[in-house]
Amino acid sequence: MLLGLVEFVLLIIGLIESSFPSELDAYSAWQSPRPSDPTSHWPTDYTADVQPVQCHSHNDYWRPIPLRNAVEAGCTGVEADVWLLPDRATDDLLVGHSRASLIQQRTFRSLYIEPLVEILDKQNPNTTYHSTLDLPRNGVFDTNPEQDLVLLVDFKTDGNMLWPMVREQLEPLRRRQYLTHFNGTDLVSGPITVVVTGNAPFDEVVKNSHYRDMFFDAPLDLLASLAPNSDDINRDSGTALPSWTHFDDAEERNYLASLPTEDVSSKKPSNQGQGRSGATPKNPAIYTPANSYYASVAFTKAIGFPHPFLSWKQKQKIRQQIQGAHKQGLKVRYWDTPSWPRGLKEYVWTVLVEEGVDYLNVDDLQEATRGDWGRPRHRKWGLLDWGMWSR
Repeated sequence: MLLGLVEFVLLIIGLIESSFPSELDAYSAWQSPRPSDPTSHWPTDYTADVQPVQCHSHNDYWRPIPLRNAVEAGCTGVEADVWLLPDRATDDLLVGHSRASLIQQRTFRSLYIEPLVEILDKQNPNTTYHSTLDLPRNGVFDTNPEQDLVLLVDFKTDGNMLWPMVREQLEPLRRRQYLTHFNGTDLVSGPITVVVTGNAPFDEVVKNSHYRDMFFDAPLDLLASLAPNSDDINRDSGTALPSWTHFDDAEERNYLASLPTEDVSSKKPSNQGQGRSGATPKNPAIYTPANSYYASVAFTKAIGFPHPFLSWKQKQKIRQQIQGAHKQGLKVRYWDTPSWPRGLKEYVWTVLVEEGVDYLNVDDLQEATRGDWGRPRHRKWGLLDWGMWSR
């Protein structure tokens, strides 16, 4: 009887610990107030002491201050859902999770483009002591200026109507040479890497073979067939894998022409979720750094929910998908990972990091960037230690 009571108390304590931050303290800002002494400031100190972390700020526009909260936390990826409603009062690009959440003041330009220009202009100063701009341009993180920031743009309405407007609104970043781009033969890194998903049309991404600065969100689940333990020939088309390095326009045109007609669909894209953007080509070999950056998929759809931990078969799926994407030179991101209980969430994060995922898709920026969630004591819920299953 007494033993049962003790176990019940431990279960309750474990539930509380897993559901709230381990310190159970009040929320605190990521950065302390700046000192008033003018000698403590310098031109590029916006992100002073901020260490970049490979996490993606999921639904970033929900933050108290979109973009800036993610950057100050150290996240290296942010997400903006964009809408074009030409039948309404504004023809600007609105940002929000659903149509019901949209208001005229919350636009792609005001929440993301203008703040990014302001931050990057500060990171790339032209002063008496530094009269020439750096090439390549410095990124948003003063502690690691070479680190890029991924701006994931989720097309929520018609992709062909959104495409020219998104491209136009990126012009201030493009003009200042802040965008990662493909120049026809090589990928040139910049402070901002723009990735398009949702209803984004793949044919627009690849239309210009000489210059691209909007990259596709490739379907991660399809890339598993390209893992090293799979054949180097795509089983569906029998087409040999191309090399993305020095991928000139003639090679790409010939490769695209050799694909089955259904691989590059002309039908109107439908939003199938991130990583399944619009009329997604079915041949995984087509996705390379010449046209794509992220490789994404919904975790629970592609891998399944842990019951109560990831099975050997589920881990094999994760491993093959990551290896296939890395073989193509793409960055791996899973979305829709378990968010509760906390121990399970952190256990899945730990497995993904151990397997080589490039970006953790996160809602809790403070928890993800704190750096201690991988410790065994943070992966327990009640009497169940998920951490033991990742070892």
